[in-house]
Amino acid sequence: MEYIETLGQNAKNAAPLLSKMNAGLKNDILCEIAKNLSENKNAIIEANGIDLENARKNGMSEAMLDRLTLNEKCIDAMTEGVIKVVSLDDPIGEVIGGGELKNGLKIVKKRVPIGVIGIIFESRPNVTVDAAALCFKAGSAVILRGGSDAINSNKALVNIMRSVLAKYGEYENCVQLVEDTSHETAEKLMRLNKYVDLLIPRGGGRLIHTVIEKATIPVIQTGEGNCHVYVDESADLDMAVNIVNNAKTRRPSVCNAIESILVHKNIAEAFFKKLDELWKGKVKIVGDEQTAKCISVEKIADDTDYAAEFLDLKLSSKVVDSVDEAVAHINRFGTGHSECIVTKSLENAEKFQSEVDAAAVYVNASTRFTDGFEFGLGAEIGISTQKLHARGPMGLKELTSYKYLISGSGQIRG
Repeated sequence: MEYIETLGQNAKNAAPLLSKMNAGLKNDILCEIAKNLSENKNAIIEANGIDLENARKNGMSEAMLDRLTLNEKCIDAMTEGVIKVVSLDDPIGEVIGGGELKNGLKIVKKRVPIGVIGIIFESRPNVTVDAAALCFKAGSAVILRGGSDAINSNKALVNIMRSVLAKYGEYENCVQLVEDTSHETAEKLMRLNKYVDLLIPRGGGRLIHTVIEKATIPVIQTGEGNCHVYVDESADLDMAVNIVNNAKTRRPSVCNAIESILVHKNIAEAFFKKLDELWKGKVKIVGDEQTAKCISVEKIADDTDYAAEFLDLKLSSKVVDSVDEAVAHINRFGTGHSECIVTKSLENAEKFQSEVDAAAVYVNASTRFTDGFEFGLGAEIGISTQKLHARGPMGLKELTSYKYLISGSGQIRG
C-alpha cells in the first residue's frame, strides 16, 4: 500500500472510534494536548528555528516569515485556542430538527461527524494545532498536509498531539501529518476519496485553485482574501485612516488583511493626505489616475492589480464616484471574504452590507476581525469563501454533517 493510502486507511479506521468518544473524554485529551504544547515550547521553537533559517536562505519575504514564525506568544495563542475549543459545546449528537409526520413516523435530524477530513495548507504552522483540535472535537479524524517550509515545526506539533492521543487508547491516528511534502503526494491526497470525506485547502489563490482543479474529494474553499475598505464621502477620516492602517499593516500576510482601498472622490485628497502622513511610503500603492493625483503610486493600476492578493505591504487603490461604484468594483474583484465601508451614512451602510457579496461585511471596523477566535468560535479551520454548507469562519458546527433518524411502527409507503 502506498504511503498516502496508508494514512488514509489509518484515518478511516480511527474515525469510528473517535465518533463514539464522549465529550468529556475529548475535552480531557484536548486539555492535555494544550498542557503538553505549553510544556514543550522550547522544542517547538527550536524546530521552528530550523524552518525559519531555511526560509531565509531561500529568500522568503518578511511578511511570509511572520506567518511561519512560532514564538512563545504564538504558542500561548495556540494553546489558548485549544482551551477555547474545550469550552465550546460538543456539537455531535445535537438535535437540529425533526418532528412527527401525519403517518406517525417520528424524524430526528441530528449532527454527526463528517468522518475523515484532509487539510492542505501553506506556511502557517499554527493551523496544524487549530485544525487538529477542531476536527477532533467535531469527531473527525484529520490528515494534515502543511507546506515544506514548515515541515519541522509541523512534525514537532503533531508528534506532541499524537503522543497524548496514544496515552488514551488507539486514537493516535485521529491526527496524522503528511511528512512527504512533494507535489505528487499532495495530488494523491486530493484524489484519496476512498478514505477522505472532505478536503479543505487553506492558503493563497494558487493553492486553492490547484486543489479545486485536481481534487476528486468534495472541497470547501477557504483563505483567498482580496479584501477592500471603501471610504465613503461621509466617513470620519481619522477613523478611516486608522481602520485602513490596521487592516493593511498589522499582519499584511494573512487572508483578512485588505488588499485594496476605494475612496469617494469628494474626500480623496483629504484622506490620502492623512494616510500619507501616517505611512510615509511604508506601504506601496498601485492606483488609478485619480489616486495618483493625491498620493505617490508605484504604477497606474490595471485589472490584474485589482484582482491581486499581495500578502505584503502593498495595495491597490481606486477613486470612485459613489457607493454603487464601490459595490460593483468589490463584487467584480473581491473573493467573497471580508469587505468594509467606513461611513456616517446609515443608508449607505445598509446598502453596502446588503449588496456586497462576501462572507463578512463590516461597517466602521477592520476586516482583521474575521477570525474564528474573534467571532467566539474558538480556533478556526479557515474562512470559507463559498456559499454551500459553510461560509465565513468555520468552527465546530461547520465541521459536522447530519443524518435523519426515523422511527416507525410498521408504516409502509403506498
